[in-house]
Amino acid sequence: MNLKLKLIIMNFLQFAVWGSYLTSMGGYLYAEGYQHLIGWFYAMQGVVSIFMPAIMGIIADKWVPAQRLLGFCHGMAALFIAGAGYFGFSHQLTPMFVMYSLSVAFYMPTLALSNSVAYTALEQGGYDTIKAFPPIRVFGTVGFIVAMLVCDFAGFQANYMQFYQCAIIGITLALYAQLLPHCPVSNSSGKKSFAQRLGLDAFKLFKSKQMALFFIFSMLLGVSLQITNGFANGFITSFKNLPEFANTFGANHANALISLSQVSETLCILLIPFFLKRFGIKNVMLIAMFAWVLRFGLFGLGNPGTGLWMFILSMIVYGVAFDFFNISGSLYVNDNTSGEMRSSAQGLFMIMTNGIGATIGTLGAQAIVNRFVPATIENAEKVVTNGAAVAEGWSHTWLIFAGYALVVAVMFAIMFRYKHQPEVK
Repeated sequence: MNLKLKLIIMNFLQFAVWGSYLTSMGGYLYAEGYQHLIGWFYAMQGVVSIFMPAIMGIIADKWVPAQRLLGFCHGMAALFIAGAGYFGFSHQLTPMFVMYSLSVAFYMPTLALSNSVAYTALEQGGYDTIKAFPPIRVFGTVGFIVAMLVCDFAGFQANYMQFYQCAIIGITLALYAQLLPHCPVSNSSGKKSFAQRLGLDAFKLFKSKQMALFFIFSMLLGVSLQITNGFANGFITSFKNLPEFANTFGANHANALISLSQVSETLCILLIPFFLKRFGIKNVMLIAMFAWVLRFGLFGLGNPGTGLWMFILSMIVYGVAFDFFNISGSLYVNDNTSGEMRSSAQGLFMIMTNGIGATIGTLGAQAIVNRFVPATIENAEKVVTNGAAVAEGWSHTWLIFAGYALVVAVMFAIMFRYKHQPEVK
């Protein structure tokens, strides 16, 4: 099988696993009356990302080929998410949360591992990663979209079946990973320090002021990453409590509407090579930061009726907000680290963004939502009729998030010093 095709299939399945529940789990928890716990479920992805990607990156660098470790992690994640589905079926919250937490503990490292597998395979094949990787990564977003739409139109977005969908795809990828190109572990010889043997070399990157600032702002921007994943579905669905929006497509098919974000992401990935080479990492990151301002602000001002165009525009700018930060940042780390510590450095990037940043972001967002958005559900059967107050509370909440993203963008523009040298053809 062609190398690029192998990596395309890997990326498709990698993100189809996540797309099965990431944007719909908040709606499921909302429907079950657990809206006050949404932040904790999404924060677990951040908590485990603080240490699991780094640990798995060390193992991939030093002992186990990355493609083998990728398959193992997906297999374990699939088994645990199936357990979450079982306890969700029986309405046992605590064991469901435990199973879900163990699943994401094994899934989150695969985001960095799959990048390492792709970068290593492309370099071994003689490809330029900046040019070759984005078109391959596009199919990851396609997989995410397909999984979202299956979840929506199969009727899974408000129940536990989304976890079973995730498990089936995860097992498929665990088996498929055994067919991926071999990624050699480091066989360098010589006396090594204790830190080097543990694979902690990546933390040396903080000695560089520029890299330290890059990782710090990656953390601050990472605060925004999971907010819409956790709360957008429940927010859009809540408009069904207002008579004028009760029968709108968006209020009844939030996942399908949100999937426009991933469509935009697919297209924006293809722009990354041009923007990185032409404008450099600082300007690309700034574009991403201001896109987050628009993403949140348009949510705060829109609705599924006359304001639907604001929702759609918010979905469009998401592609820029996510890709220009997440994928460009990953490529920047890859280009500024040596081969021996590359997987560890990708793990460190995950710690700062999907780990510390996302944990702070989701828990902080939950506190703000709890403060401004009145409860819409007292229990699984009784809906509180205060739709107007809920809509107003959500509007204030999204505008607060937009204000935060704007402050981070201004600080980054002032503090991060980077002189880009455009390529001359």
